[in-house]
Amino acid sequence: MNMVQILGAGVMGLVIATELSARGHAVELVDPEPAPGPHACSWWAGGMLAPYCEGESAEEPVERHGQAAIDWWDRHTGTASRNGTLVLTQSRDRGELARFARRSRGHQMVDATGIAALEPDLAGRFTSGLFYADEAHIAPRQALNELRRRLLAKGVVFHAAPPATALDLVIDARGLAARDQLADLRGVRGEMLVLRCPDITLSRPVRLLHPRIPLYIVPRGDGVFMLGATMIESDRRGVVTARAVLELLSAAYALHPAFAEAEILETGADARPAFPDNLPRLRRRGSTLYANGLYRHGFLLAPAVATMAADHLETGATPEFMDEVQI
Repeated sequence: MNMVQILGAGVMGLVIATELSARGHAVELVDPEPAPGPHACSWWAGGMLAPYCEGESAEEPVERHGQAAIDWWDRHTGTASRNGTLVLTQSRDRGELARFARRSRGHQMVDATGIAALEPDLAGRFTSGLFYADEAHIAPRQALNELRRRLLAKGVVFHAAPPATALDLVIDARGLAARDQLADLRGVRGEMLVLRCPDITLSRPVRLLHPRIPLYIVPRGDGVFMLGATMIESDRRGVVTARAVLELLSAAYALHPAFAEAEILETGADARPAFPDNLPRLRRRGSTLYANGLYRHGFLLAPAVATMAADHLETGATPEFMDEVQI
């Protein structure tokens, strides 16, 4: 295979470049930004590698392919924390916990004693929960920067604009910007907060179920936590709304009152690229392969999409997520 040019250096572009490079292929990336940053929706991600929890509401391929993502991120960045996921609910919303348990796999029920053993700072606050031992999480910004660092160390070149020389193959991984070529791509807005609350220590992502305001909170270390995430059918990007801030902080306070004294370090919002069924797509049109539509599963499904893209380029196979081939 000749040089492959990848458009976009967000999570999709970096993961595809890493997969192809690991297989011995020559790649170059094109992105107007010099490094991962707030211009990309993957910068605002929670980084939860939680295929079983996501299986509660997602299509079956999300759980199936997401299980391999943990090993992929560990192998290529060494940043995966394999402490599982804890799902909780307040007593009045116990029906939400039962519903979540029925619609997901890979969990064990834990009582108040089990919750206290997993997260001592939550002792006495919840009577029952679900523990997904085989899930993990990463710090997205650290992981993206580590992928870029390793690619640079292997001699992969990053361009701010496409070089003048035409290449035999281009992979378009521009996310929502690719709507100029993918008419059925839409944006799904997500909003997040980063808090510093040194009075609380958590070892794993915690999901607090609520019929109206579900919350996940992901520890980043040193008393820093990421809170998310809203799901709004909108491609509006930029600052968070007052409603999102109020709802996320209210849910965090319900998890532990100490969050009322937390310092807000950062707020952010962006639009995730998604297709109508919220599953990713590979589309081949001539010399361009489009890889897009990760929805809210960017870090969970990017490795599977990258593997399928590499297999297609090497063998011509039509993988599961490919729905169009025009050569």
